[in-house]
This record gives sequence, C-alpha cells and structure tokens, in this order.
Amino acid sequence: MMDRSLKALSLILSYPSRELQRTMPEIGAVLGADPRIDAVTRDALSALADGFARADLYDLQERYVMLFDRSRTLSLNLFEHVHGESRDRGGAMVSLIETYREGGFEPATPELPDHLPVLLEFLASRPAREAREILADAAHILDALGARLVRRESDYAAAFAALQQLGGTRADAEAVADMLARPDDDPTDLAALDAVWEETEVTFGPDPGAGCPQVRDMLAAMDGPAQKPMTRSA
Repeated sequence: MMDRSLKALSLILSYPSRELQRTMPEIGAVLGADPRIDAVTRDALSALADGFARADLYDLQERYVMLFDRSRTLSLNLFEHVHGESRDRGGAMVSLIETYREGGFEPATPELPDHLPVLLEFLASRPAREAREILADAAHILDALGARLVRRESDYAAAFAALQQLGGTRADAEAVADMLARPDDDPTDLAALDAVWEETEVTFGPDPGAGCPQVRDMLAAMDGPAQKPMTRSA
C-alpha cells in the first residue's frame, strides 16, 4: 500500500507547476491527517500547502530555483552532499537506478535519480520498515537541509521536519554539524554559479566498483559533507 504522506512530500518538494498548485489542497489534507507528524509540523505543512496553492506560479518557481538550484548547500540531489564531483557518485547513481528498476520503479522525470522527490516517490511504494530505515539513514542530510531552510525563514522547512518524524530517528548531531559547517551559498552570486556549471560533469557510465544494490547501503554511507560542492542537473 502506498504511503500517501511520502508521496505528498515528494510532490510538495517538486518544481512548482500549475497542476501541482491545483492538487495542493489534497496534498495538504493528506499531510494534515497523518498522526505520525506532530501537530506543530502539520500546521506548518498546512500553511505551506495553502500558500503554494494561492501564490503566483512564477513567484513560486523563482523561489524554488533560488533555494534549491542556486544554493548548492540546499541541493535536493542527495549524493551532492556526499560524493562531490568524484567518480564515486556516478557509481552510486548507477546502483540507485538498478535498485529502482528492481523495485519496478521507473521515474517519469528528467531529474537525477538521487533527487529527493524522486527518492520519496520510490519510498512511498516500498514497505513501511524499508522506507523508515532509508529515511533514518539520510536523517543528518535531511536535518541539515531543514536547518538551512529555517535560517532562511523558508516554509519548505516544514517538509523536512515531517521527513525527520516519518523516519523516526534522531540525526547524528556531529554529522549534522559537519554539514552545517559549510557556508551557505549566495544564490544571487551569478559569477559563482557560472563557475559551478563549468565544473566537470559527473560520469554515470558503468563502474566495476559500484556494486551497491541497496539504496539503504548507499544512504548509510552518507557520513559527512562532500569535499567539493556539486551542481544540480536537470
């Protein structure tokens, strides 16, 4: 049975579209009815969904890009926070794709497979215990992203608070502190953004050393921030 809250969070963290705006009342209702999420977070999610539904679409899209595309420390591509530009990320990506396929999951999106909304859509279809374990293994990444969003006074922070609660595990404080030690990016610094795009592309070709067939194993290896920041690809 599908975990409707994970599916709803996948959607709420996706790039804003007119269709997504139209479904936001239903998304808010799903999250507002989940007893696994505490009352304060449910209220914050309700405000996020309501604001999403009512806002100008272009304003929503600009806000999303400034947060998640132009801020590498807020990237929704999880492996960016671990592997940097190293070949290891390409191998991990190949293994993640294989894991999706083994689970009968083919993402209908141009996003990379480690994009958080894609992973959440996959987890929504997995057994509850497996989904909780994977969320718990990624807890320090989700916690750090949530903390950065709180700093920026972004209502998206509520989505990460909900994910932490659905995972049911407190993030390792030292790992979170290591991630937060990286300075926040300035999304208005276009020169720095151009420099990122000029960095070497990640290679996704076969890697004989990439044999990690389980998503949980890969996320469990996320024990610290990347040594070199990466760019989000579409």
